[in-house]
Amino acid sequence: MSLATITIHSSQFPENVRRDLLHSLRSCHVNHKFHYDTYKQAQKWLVLHEAYSPSRTDADCRAMYDRAFAAASARVTAARVRVIGLGCGGGQKDARLLGLLAGLGKETAYSPCDVSVPLVLTARQTAREAVGKIACDPLVCDLATAGDLDAILNPADDDRAARLITFFGMIPNFEPSLILPRLAALTGGEDWLLLSANLVPGSDDAAMQRILPGYDNPLTCDWLTTFLFDLGFTPEDGAVRFVVEQSAAGYRRVAADFYMTRPRALTVNGEFFEFRAGDKIRLFFSCRYTPDQIRALLRVHRLEVREQWVAPSGEEAVFLCQRA
Repeated sequence: MSLATITIHSSQFPENVRRDLLHSLRSCHVNHKFHYDTYKQAQKWLVLHEAYSPSRTDADCRAMYDRAFAAASARVTAARVRVIGLGCGGGQKDARLLGLLAGLGKETAYSPCDVSVPLVLTARQTAREAVGKIACDPLVCDLATAGDLDAILNPADDDRAARLITFFGMIPNFEPSLILPRLAALTGGEDWLLLSANLVPGSDDAAMQRILPGYDNPLTCDWLTTFLFDLGFTPEDGAVRFVVEQSAAGYRRVAADFYMTRPRALTVNGEFFEFRAGDKIRLFFSCRYTPDQIRALLRVHRLEVREQWVAPSGEEAVFLCQRA
């Protein structure tokens, strides 16, 4: 068909997006959702993901996901299953899972959810290419602020379908104290939750330095600075620097900051902003955990890990969870 129907949650209505944008600029801490907003940004992220994501570049990591998909599919005994892709991105992993479920004779439906219209449309198309005519209801929402998603994603007339919730590549970009309570609230007692996490591939600081090129590269810099340049910043205003940080909670993360080398004034949505040489704008961060840290964080929110898979590189893992 030449038409696609998308549901837009109020968290992504213009007035709320404007509020979040202005807060990002006032605080000099960019909400990561603004890196996926436009078609240009989404395309740049998809190219970056294809070039650097271990699930795309590492055959062993891809095989790990396939084992996780097979195990999760075996756990779902219902004839009908709805896959809810939270932070679906381009939907490649969800599509592989959907294809496996369909191959087992299950009636599948798909709810790709993301903050980006271009990405939910991409995920929808990827799922249709994998499964064919699949019931698909894309949802554009901000997981950080949408407090009523369970009612939207669990309609009363869908009570016979099992729910398999995926959350791939998203935990690194949220503070765990913000996203895990929301994730737990969305995971019902009969649901399965399949999530991935980026790991620290070792116990020393050198391990973090080894993974840094996956972030500190021209494709990532181009993607991250698109947000600034579309607002009116220029490449001559500053440069991106990547750092490795240790959080107070004990996990490590890679962060990207834009350091201003000269003043820049601009007006955004009617509000005047002035940045000085030496100012720092936090563009992005990616948290890295150990498997033990992930299990402990999930357990706080009554999410128990039933099975887990760790890539041979030690850089990524997948966890299959249920409500305790």
